Amino acid sequence: MTEFRDQDLTGAHFQHVRLRGATMRQIDFTGVQIRGSLFEGSRMRGVEMVDVDIYGELRNVVVNGVDIAPLVDAELNRRMPDRAKMHPHNADGFREAWAILERLWEGTVTRAKTFPEPDLHRGVDDEWSFIQTLRHLSFASAAWVDRMILGNTSPWHPLDLPWDEAEGWEGIPWDREARPSLDEVLALRRDRQAMVRHVIEALTDQQLASALTRTEPGWPQAENFPLKECLHIVLNEEWEHRLYAERDLTIMEKEN
Repeated sequence: MTEFRDQDLTGAHFQHVRLRGATMRQIDFTGVQIRGSLFEGSRMRGVEMVDVDIYGELRNVVVNGVDIAPLVDAELNRRMPDRAKMHPHNADGFREAWAILERLWEGTVTRAKTFPEPDLHRGVDDEWSFIQTLRHLSFASAAWVDRMILGNTSPWHPLDLPWDEAEGWEGIPWDREARPSLDEVLALRRDRQAMVRHVIEALTDQQLASALTRTEPGWPQAENFPLKECLHIVLNEEWEHRLYAERDLTIMEKEN
């Protein structure tokens, strides 16, 4: 066990670090940036949280004795009524959700086209650029629909972009620094959207109740994984990343 006591680690950079079971007392987290991290089972006592911005998946998050996750979920659904439709339980619900996403994304892409293309390669606050976001969504569709559902064990395109904290896999492209044109990325994006649309249009409730197994080299690998969950992952990726994109486009508008 490593012990840090009375040390100044200001500006330190931790990446792929395991802190499972660590104990922290009298720690100054002012200005700390945390991304892609897991806090499952964490306990915080006697903390002061002022001007804190948290964006992530919340489940069983108890603050001062109150589980805030349902409260946040309800407020987000109030602000964005279509959000509640992103967790469908039957085939018709998935068709409705995908139609909503395609409509919303059409508006976001139209908005993005009003920006100079160099801006669409520029990230805000170290987030992905607009074009990188589209590349990541193409990767997600390839992984969870083309590979998991359709059985194409290597569905990748050179522009596909896994998430930053991914471990990396042989044969799966991961070129974060590529600079394709918006038209190139939109062409790939349209192909992948059409693939997902085709699967969802033909979807039955019986299929939704089935499970999938993919053990071939690559990612994802899973046994008896619910088909419904594959599609839920795609819906969630599409919904959340559009919000990120809209947020960053708004920031760039203000900067310009």
